[in-house]
Formats: sequence, structure tokens, C-alpha cells
Amino acid sequence: MTPITEVEGRRISLSNLDKVLYPATGTTKGEVLHYYAATAGGVILPHLRDRPVSFLRYPDGPGGQLFFTKNPPPGTPAWVATTPVPRSEDQAARQVVVEDLASLMWAANLVVEFHTPQWRTAAPGVADRLVLDLDPGSPATVVECCAVALWLRERLAADGLTAYGKTSGSKGLHLLVPLAPTPSEEASAYAKRLAREVEEALPELALHRMKRALRPGKVFVDFSQNAASKTTATPYTLRARPEPTVSAPVTWDEIAACREAGTLEFRAEDMAGRLERYGDLLAPLNDPEQARPLPG
Repeated sequence: MTPITEVEGRRISLSNLDKVLYPATGTTKGEVLHYYAATAGGVILPHLRDRPVSFLRYPDGPGGQLFFTKNPPPGTPAWVATTPVPRSEDQAARQVVVEDLASLMWAANLVVEFHTPQWRTAAPGVADRLVLDLDPGSPATVVECCAVALWLRERLAADGLTAYGKTSGSKGLHLLVPLAPTPSEEASAYAKRLAREVEEALPELALHRMKRALRPGKVFVDFSQNAASKTTATPYTLRARPEPTVSAPVTWDEIAACREAGTLEFRAEDMAGRLERYGDLLAPLNDPEQARPLPG
């Protein structure tokens, strides 16, 4: 019998709570749901609210089938918010918006990664943040990503912009910058310019081109996720990796001190202590007072 729980007055069916989703750690679906309810709910929701959500689903764990969906899944309750999202000049669709804990727990029960764009539902295609995805090509690791991130931090500061870091939850690092409302195409152009500049400044470390043959041992600075149609792993989401790793905010001191790849790898069980110590390191992304315009 599927358990029914009530969250903020909403009745939600929670299924297969004893199912092991991460065999490497024995982490069950019930533990995943507990992570979102007890640990991450208060901090992930501000990064999900007012943004259309795309789901990477992995219902049988990261070793099973993975599939990406933007449309509301079949059986989405009527009380889960959705929003119209432009997909092309001639087409509009709807996507889920996770506005509250009940919606978060309903979505988490589907076993998903949460991915969101750099804009909010009130202004599609108008970015309120910039993202640079630092993706290492083996044998490079997050250590090299950190070196590139430190250069980018200073370069952004020179333009009056403040960068915040988080792990990708996989191998890399994400830099996020709060922006005054900016058309996505302008944010993309600026991010591409930065990616080219860091490649010129650090040619042995950084790369702005995606070509696979060029990437071994270097950090690909992916600027493309600033496009209006693209999304990035939401802060605090669990990832479909062999272990329950989190896309976790990190301090600049941690980035500067990183000398080993495992130093910046955080799992679900690590997050309660980090939140107690640091709070939400990415809270400034949701503070309009912190937003700054791109340089003219």
C-alpha cells in the first residue's frame, strides 16, 4: 500500500520508500525524500520559486534509465503550479513551477534532478543571473576548475559583478552572478566574451570551445547555459551520480584551498552541517539589492 502523507495541507502519495536508489551508499528513496523535506527544503525553494523547472528523472537510480522532461509529468496534481513557457516563435508549452514544500515533495517523489533557467516566469528570456559552468576534461579535475574560477572572480569584480560558487554535483564547478534584469542574449554574449578572455589568459588551463578533442586536461568554460532555452542544475539538487552528491554552494576560501578533487564533493548527509555552519551561501542571488547591470 502506498503511504499517503500530508504536506502543508496537500495529500501526497509517497511510493517505494525502501527502494535503494544509490547502491554505492545504500541510500533509499525514503532517505532522498527526507533530505529534501528536512535538510534542503528551506534553501532549495528560494532557488526554484518563480522559475519553470525541468526534470532529469532517474526513477530506478542513476544506473537505470535517465530521461529529461520539461512538460508536466502525467498525473501532475491540479494544485501543482505550472506556467506558460515559450519554446519557439509559434509554440508555447507549460512547465511545473515548484513554489512550496508540498510541490517539492511531490516532485522529489518522482526521483528527479531539478534544473532551472536563468530567468523567472514573470519575464521569460530576461536573465536575473549569469552562470559559467566549469567542466573539467580528464585528467583535469575540480582543482583546475578552482584555478579558473579564481581568475573569473577577479575579472567579474573588475566589471562590478560578484560571483558565487557551487559544485556541479558531478565533476565541475558553477559560478553564479546576480544580475539586474538583462536580455538573455546579452548575458550570453558577455559570458562568451569572458570564456574567451580566460582562455587567452590561461591557455594551459581554460577552453571556451566545446570540441571534445581539445578538452583533455583543460577546463571547458561553458557559457551556453545563459541562453533563454537552457537550464542549470538548481542549487542543492541531488544528482543522478553513483553516490547522492549535491550541487552544493561553496565558499571562496574553499575554492582557493582546493588541492584534491574530493575536497569539494558533498553528499546529502553532509548538507545539514554545512547549512548550520554557513546558511545559504547563495542567498544573495535572490536579493534584488545585490543585482548589478552588465558593463556597458
